[in-house]
Amino acid sequence: MYDPASLCLRPLALDHVQAARQLDEQTLGGFWAFDAYQREVESEASDLLGLWQGSDLIGLGCSWAIVDEAHITLLAIAPSHQGQGWGGLLLLALLQAAIQRQLAWATLEVRTSNQVAISLYQKVGFQEVGQRPRYYADTGEAARILWLKGLREPDVQAAIAQQWQQRQQRLQQQGLQLHLDKPLLAHSTEDHQLPVITG
Repeated sequence: MYDPASLCLRPLALDHVQAARQLDEQTLGGFWAFDAYQREVESEASDLLGLWQGSDLIGLGCSWAIVDEAHITLLAIAPSHQGQGWGGLLLLALLQAAIQRQLAWATLEVRTSNQVAISLYQKVGFQEVGQRPRYYADTGEAARILWLKGLREPDVQAAIAQQWQQRQQRLQQQGLQLHLDKPLLAHSTEDHQLPVITG
């Protein structure tokens, strides 16, 4: 029996792909096809994370490891759960994954009109380094290129860990529990685990 007050953050498996595709349609208009999600699940260079509330997949986050870079390719929260801080939780989990992989920086693209997302990224520490004109084919809108450097630096890692703890405390204040599968990340080691809230 699922507890609606329980959140679970875990890597997606192949049997989660259909749920991921449905959430993609709701939030991103079909950003990735079914087989694209299958490839991400199976890729050693990809961290594809899902946030579940009870039996419902309410969030998706994906990052690619490219040499020293974590390229955040996808961040989506179900419309009914937006505005509750779940996007920030997933973003921080992806950054923790990048740190576990010992990557040096993270980067992403975001629509220039998406001020909510831009604000979230900036709070975490991302800075704008440029734009890609007419990047989005559906509207011709430009993309802002954001970078977060120093993922190997202790002070940056400490800042990310502090934000993670703050979000966990907010969940507790809301009467929610966050459970993390062990290992949370498909390619993590026992020496680098995210902290777990058990109640």
